[in-house]
Amino acid sequence: MADNADLIKLYSGRILALAADIPHHARLDTPQTSVKRRSPLCGSTVTVDLDMQDGRISRFGQDVKACALGQAAAAVLGQVVIGRSPSELTTARDQLRAMLTASGPVPDAPFEGYEVLIPAQEYRNRHASILLALDATVEGCLHLQDQSTNAL
Repeated sequence: MADNADLIKLYSGRILALAADIPHHARLDTPQTSVKRRSPLCGSTVTVDLDMQDGRISRFGQDVKACALGQAAAAVLGQVVIGRSPSELTTARDQLRAMLTASGPVPDAPFEGYEVLIPAQEYRNRHASILLALDATVEGCLHLQDQSTNAL
């Protein structure tokens, strides 16, 4: 069990600053797709709306109801999501999961901002919340990609 000093370290000033300033924090009007993901362990939810054009995210909005760690993770995503492809986002999600669960390296640029969440490695009960925004975004991208492929 973590003591108070560990929790204070976990919720660093950088994490709290990110959580307070989440880019693209409003839902989109008429998105091409919307995905809502929920962490059953803590109850955090993230809903993402997105549009894709030419295989890349062209519009993005997110509604984040999560702990500061989940909010910080959504903020990092929001800073770099526009213009990203489904494969870039899938790689970032997989790298973030490995960073959290297997002490893997920080995700590749432009997702290196997730390094702020390294202290959360020890808090497995927070991992699902941290991954919510990326999980939902990847799901939305793959859904649109499948629709595009099926339309051909």
